Amino acid sequence: MLITVLLATYNWPQALSLSLQSLRTQTDLDFEIVIVDDGSSEETRRNISEFQKDFPVPIHHIWQEDLGFRKGRILNQGIAKAQGDYLVFLDGDCIAQPDFIAQHRHLAAPKHLVTGSRILCDQKLTNTLIATGQWQGWSILRVLQWRLHRKINKCLPIFIKVPDNLWRVYTKFVWRRIKGCNMACWKSDALAIGGFDEQLVGWGHEDADFVFRLQKHRNIFRKSGAFATEILHLWHPQGDRAQAENNAAVVRAKILAKG
Repeated sequence: MLITVLLATYNWPQALSLSLQSLRTQTDLDFEIVIVDDGSSEETRRNISEFQKDFPVPIHHIWQEDLGFRKGRILNQGIAKAQGDYLVFLDGDCIAQPDFIAQHRHLAAPKHLVTGSRILCDQKLTNTLIATGQWQGWSILRVLQWRLHRKINKCLPIFIKVPDNLWRVYTKFVWRRIKGCNMACWKSDALAIGGFDEQLVGWGHEDADFVFRLQKHRNIFRKSGAFATEILHLWHPQGDRAQAENNAAVVRAKILAKG
């Protein structure tokens, strides 16, 4: 089963470089990458071109004009482009563990989607990683030092992998812990609901809306990817959230109306 990683980015080529470096070292290389670019500058395009020259899996780049935060729209273009039967959504400011793809493949099951979790990186560590420009890997000593100095908010999920079983399955829609920077579903299910709602523009809640509609209209069960698919999420200043409450209201209305 070919997996397509939909890697979302916007004008942070240094972070995207670290993310791609982590994907280069995956233990499972039966995947492709579709970079979904919400209007980045030429620097990002040049960066991607360098990776495309020598990478163990195919990298495709889809770009749209920068007309504000339109992540849902560019993700839908990525879904259409994807050659894989299974989609893994990842943000370009996230660093994957070497078994990230393998763990998502292990959790994949018919009539299920997966929502993973993240390990938050503080500003100082982020600045160090960006300045270095080279991802040095997930050594036990390095991770423990980060946690000891509170540069990351947790570390146990890096060292403890929990098997796939019923405790992971949500019996109903739950909004919390849905992270669009780390989730997965079948391409056929994403297409069946029309992908992401492109009317949700600006930051916020397009991921919760996507999960809700998959569960409601496709009778999909949601699985937790905790203690399996954790990623390191680089720190960045909070973006413009002016549309967040309006987007949340749209999603709540769909839930109250039963879709």
